[in-house]
Order: sequence, then structure tokens, then C-alpha cells
Amino acid sequence: MAKDVKARKSAALATPTDLGANATKDLTGGLNILLADVYALYIKTKNFHWHMSGPHFRDYHLLLDDQATEIDAMTDVIAERVRKLGGGTIRSIGHIKRLQRVLDNDADFVTPLDMLAELRDDNIQLTKHMRSLHEVCDEHNDVATASLIENWIDETERRTWFLFEASRQGK
Repeated sequence: MAKDVKARKSAALATPTDLGANATKDLTGGLNILLADVYALYIKTKNFHWHMSGPHFRDYHLLLDDQATEIDAMTDVIAERVRKLGGGTIRSIGHIKRLQRVLDNDADFVTPLDMLAELRDDNIQLTKHMRSLHEVCDEHNDVATASLIENWIDETERRTWFLFEASRQGK
């Protein structure tokens, strides 16, 4: 009985795909890193949403809540794509921490404009990472993942633009 359980734990997924083992490994690895980044960005965005202050509180608070909702919507799609490709995905907060490239911000106080600037820069980096992953999709002819990434890039560029415009100082 214990032997059967152990064998099931280590059994490879038999998800049907025509992309091949190397493609599955490259794509699911990249998607899991993206998923970790998206979770880290979601938590940071909610952190700043919860700790927003100042004269533009309402506008910034609502902006960050909208952005967090959009970011959160990406997570399930990314994880399900990993599974469709035959890979396993993130299993814990610790796993996210090991993979994420988006840096946490645990400061007791961050000014509103610094919050917006940090999130803007994080979104710019996320776009850059998604473009790199798109190249991996192209290399393996994975048009479905590439299509998802193209939409996420557009959403991320929109968040970047809104964060930039919201933080401009009367210019």
C-alpha cells in the first residue's frame, strides 16, 4: 500500500500534448516563475492598497484594489495552463518565495508616491519577463500560451500607464 502511494506521488503527468518534453519543461518552468511573480505582485499591490494614506487616499486605494483584482485573475489561468501542458505548479507560499523575482516590501511606512512608483517599476519588470517567456513560447510553437501572455502584457502595460499617470506631479 505505501509503495503504491509513493509511486503515485512520483508518477509523471500523462497530460496529452504535442509540444514534447523539452517544451513542457521550458514552458511550465517559465509559467511557474511568472505565477510566483504574479502572486508576489498581487500581495504587494494589496499591501499598498491596505496601507494607502494621504490626500489622494480614495483614488489610489480604489486604483490599487482594481489592479489587484486584475492581477489575481491571472493566477488561476497561469496555473491551469501549466497543468494543461503536463506540468505541476506552485504548491505553497514557500514555493512562491523561492521562485519570485518581484521583491517584497515589508516597510512600516511607504509614501503614496513611492508605492505607485514601486508598483509601476514592478509592472514594467513583469512585462519584460513576460516578453521573454513569449519568446520561449515562440521557440516551441506554443501559440495558446503566447496568446495569453499577449493579453497579460497589454493589461500590465495599462497598469503601468495608470500608475505613471497617477503619480505625476502636476506636469
